[in-house]
Amino acid sequence: MRVFSGIQATGAKHIGNYIGAMRQYVSTQDEGEAFFCVVDLHSITAEYEPSDLHERTLDLSALLYAVGLEPDRCTLFLQSHVTAHAESAWLLSAVTGFGQLGRMTQFKEKGAGKEFVSAGLFTYPVLMAGDILLYQTDVVPVGDDQRQHIELTRDLAERFNSRYGKTFTVPKGVIPKVGARIMDLQEPANKMSTTGGTAQGTVLVLDPPDTIRKKFKTAVTDSGREIRYAPGEKPGVSNLIEILSVVSDRTIAELEADYDGRGYGDLKGDVGEAVVELFAPIQSRYKELRADEGELRRLLRVGAEKARATAAPTLEAMYDRMGFVRP
Repeated sequence: MRVFSGIQATGAKHIGNYIGAMRQYVSTQDEGEAFFCVVDLHSITAEYEPSDLHERTLDLSALLYAVGLEPDRCTLFLQSHVTAHAESAWLLSAVTGFGQLGRMTQFKEKGAGKEFVSAGLFTYPVLMAGDILLYQTDVVPVGDDQRQHIELTRDLAERFNSRYGKTFTVPKGVIPKVGARIMDLQEPANKMSTTGGTAQGTVLVLDPPDTIRKKFKTAVTDSGREIRYAPGEKPGVSNLIEILSVVSDRTIAELEADYDGRGYGDLKGDVGEAVVELFAPIQSRYKELRADEGELRRLLRVGAEKARATAAPTLEAMYDRMGFVRP
């Protein structure tokens, strides 16, 4: 089985990124041949600073190794190091409908109210489809916000196969049953985000322990006292329960029973401590990895070499079946 997923280098990574993506990467790296990609080409579809992209790309690469990805168990690489990604996106654009891209929710959300919206943001899902399909991917571990993009990828694979002959494996998205959408601690009706969320409501993986504790201590709950999982009625409390369920590896039902008759303060404190404990070894390992940039770059070069070799046959098949004269 082939596993593939990608994650953007923009923005510091928060606990929602960890639960929705990184944690899944670690658990799936032994389920088959796994490829994980820092999608730096995707990162330039919105306004950015080049120096910031450079540093955040290295930061994220170190963080992915720190959370548990291992070079001998998976392949981690940078998207821009494998030119087949950009080439496949252009070829796939031939089977992508303009109307399909216009219906993408993320494009509408990220482009709303902006004076300048790049064409790259509009075609972002085609590049994502190329990322996935190049590796004959069976399984794509993603967060809930990527569900629509996975469906488009499946549609493009089927359309290309129908028009040009069987070329791609049609992938399946895998979304975590618990923690698929971690919400902002200050605005629990909104998804946690480093770009559109609140600073106090966004818990970063690399936040200092006391900062993490404070963010959970000040988390918005509701006017009641009952600790119960009911997202529509009690979004703040439900979000805390969901985070603790993932971090402590206990079911939501078990947590509801554990906190029966207890107050919100107990829940907030316990979630904060559990997250501090979870992130402590990750933060320590990250500092070690980031301090040795030469070794980090070497690991990424090795990953890129393997990714290029794996993607090449699929890209060549695309060119051949579309009728191009090859050198």
